[in-house]
Amino acid sequence: MGNRGRLIAPGGLRDELAGVADDAPATGEPLAELAARYGLRPSSARPGLVSYLTKVWQRRHFIFAYATARNVSMYTEARLGQLWQVLTPLLNSAVYYLVFGVLFKANRGISNYTAFLVTGVFIFAFTERSIVTGSTVMRANMTLIRALHFPRACLPLAYVLVEFQQLLLSMLVLFAIVLGTGEPLTLYWLLLVPALVLQATFNVGAALIMARVGAGAQDISQLVPFLLRVWRYFCGVMYSIASLPAELPEWAKNVLSFNPAAVYISLTRYAIMASYRADAPGAKPYDAARCALFNAKKIPSLQAYCHPDISVSQLWLAGIGWAVVTLLLGVLYFWQAETRYGRG
Repeated sequence: MGNRGRLIAPGGLRDELAGVADDAPATGEPLAELAARYGLRPSSARPGLVSYLTKVWQRRHFIFAYATARNVSMYTEARLGQLWQVLTPLLNSAVYYLVFGVLFKANRGISNYTAFLVTGVFIFAFTERSIVTGSTVMRANMTLIRALHFPRACLPLAYVLVEFQQLLLSMLVLFAIVLGTGEPLTLYWLLLVPALVLQATFNVGAALIMARVGAGAQDISQLVPFLLRVWRYFCGVMYSIASLPAELPEWAKNVLSFNPAAVYISLTRYAIMASYRADAPGAKPYDAARCALFNAKKIPSLQAYCHPDISVSQLWLAGIGWAVVTLLLGVLYFWQAETRYGRG
């Protein structure tokens, strides 16, 4: 169909368009101005940051639907199905309990080690899986990226949402374990909501960063799981950082306590474990003799008489800071390479 509304022979449209192109400069209007007048821009041009975020928000229904569909399909071929979302961290908790709680006595200084350990494993697993899937998301969805035009940030967001949905399901089991081991249900449990929101925000930023890094280097996806396993041992998942030997420098304990995974684990434990709050350093007036006895014998109740290295308010500030900074860096870092995803 020609631009005058008449049928033309095969190849005629090409000739007609060539004639239009030849006539265009005769009008005296540069092609750039002509494109601007009709709102055209190069398809490879990177959109503005505000415009990009607006497009991501407009596709929020796609993100949620994609995440839900992926969550349902992940375990369709397994007989136990969605139960593996809960069984995996539970099995990890059982192994850690045997190795660290029984063999290495890492439960010293902790009143309710079962709830302490399971909480740490479940919360760290949320961050761990978000980062691992973020590092592979671009390569795993290359067909979708090349077939459809949409903001690529939708994919890391959807994958983190998948992990968040799995966390919410596993929380039912976590609550049963925590309550079953004697922890009471109190108003402090409401603090779990902002703690999980902050952690999810941090995970989104980390997933965006790893999505760009993983898109450019496939070897990253092989290295990330190893680094995360190392990270797990420095987050207080299996042991209490406050109960570490007194000979350990204070700055070293602060580094361990303020790393993001440890912050969100501590905030969650503070919210749902009354024993964790009661035994926390600084929960009772300082008593040098009782604190010294704790350092020697690791009796959990005596830890409350020691000076706190880090207060709860400092943990909340650290949690907010990690979430905001990581999200901003993740958005900017991912957006700068938006037009390069899917090439090659």
